[in-house]
Amino acid sequence: MSRNNLAYDLTKYEDVAPEKAPKIRIRRQKAENVGSAPKLVVMTVAAGALLGAVIYGKVENTAIHSEIAAQSQYVEMLESENVRMQSELEEKTALKSVENYAEQILGMQKLDKSQIEYVSISNGNIIDIPESNDNIFVRIKIAFEDFVEYLRG
Repeated sequence: MSRNNLAYDLTKYEDVAPEKAPKIRIRRQKAENVGSAPKLVVMTVAAGALLGAVIYGKVENTAIHSEIAAQSQYVEMLESENVRMQSELEEKTALKSVENYAEQILGMQKLDKSQIEYVSISNGNIIDIPESNDNIFVRIKIAFEDFVEYLRG
């Protein structure tokens, strides 16, 4: 082999036939049956029912919130009425009001020193309780009643 710069013709070794331009064919795809009419009607009805349920839920929610607001206003009105009535009750039960009522309506007057009577006890601070001649059953009953009274306070 000689060393030279000559180019080799490699085409004579190729067995490939010359390429032809590819033929372009246009195929028309048949439209697939996307949905039949009953399916479309059922889906439309289902979507409408779902939309109706959502709207109905919103309407009920709004109605409940308005009812809560009305009841809250009613509670506030009752609370203010309670405060008014409590202050009126306190005013009527004040000591000055009771004294005025007793003096003017009932005709009572304040206690005077001349109206006070002192009671003196001649025996002092001693109380005589006579012994009773009760039988044993009465004594047991009395003791039991005293015990129950002690427990009740």
